Amino acid sequence: MPNNTKKILDKYNVRLDRNKSQNYLINKEKLENILIHADLQEDEIILEIGAGIGTLTIPMAKKAKKVIAIEKDSKIADILTQRLIDEDIDNVELINDDALKVEYPYFDKVVSNLPYQISSPVTFKLLKYDFKKAILMYQYEFAQRMQASYGTNEYSRLSVALYFRCNTKIIDTLTPDCFLPQPRVNSAVIELIPKDYELSQAFDDTTRALFQHRNRKARKALVNSAHEIDMNKKELKNKLIHIDNPLLDKKVFQLKPEEILEISYIIEKIR
Repeated sequence: MPNNTKKILDKYNVRLDRNKSQNYLINKEKLENILIHADLQEDEIILEIGAGIGTLTIPMAKKAKKVIAIEKDSKIADILTQRLIDEDIDNVELINDDALKVEYPYFDKVVSNLPYQISSPVTFKLLKYDFKKAILMYQYEFAQRMQASYGTNEYSRLSVALYFRCNTKIIDTLTPDCFLPQPRVNSAVIELIPKDYELSQAFDDTTRALFQHRNRKARKALVNSAHEIDMNKKELKNKLIHIDNPLLDKKVFQLKPEEILEISYIIEKIR
């Protein structure tokens, strides 16, 4: 199937747009590795975001109970519809819409070569749903930030936000020649297992405020981003002056996720 991608695109006179993250997987071994790690069962419903012409959709439909395939591009969705008819596959629900705007039907697992330009928002949207496991393709640098440790250059708001929400592990890496057209970056496949951990809005607001100034001390970073936590800058500064907590004097990138959670409790209390 991956080897036929160019032939299928030529048949329908389709030129993929790299700017829309339309980079289709054409390496058979990498495709098989994704399916192996997905460990699809015949009673499972699989969500796929950015289905394309069915490179993953079709083999998954042959293993799972059902595939919910979301594809934004109408012309590509039409090609996938025809391919499903040609393959006599009737257990795929194709949704021709924006994955960031639609509600997802029930699913057990999500397996996708994600459009890289929506990597962050679609990941956080997925984590609002209850599912077993995700096998997702990301830009390699993004995948590194997902699981970065405090104190490293890759450590970011994303690292902290995901730390409490899921376990992530890079299970494969891919060079540009694994795709058509070739992206300008390397890619990685992430295994993501959700955690049952509830976080307050104050945590997300605090994390966002802190990492706008990751090289500054936490106290100053919070004051400079007071609007992110819905507080007046002067008021926040006056309240933080009276709080004696050594964490507020550490630089943001040196704070462990647990320490950022502790700071969020402070913010939640004073705002």
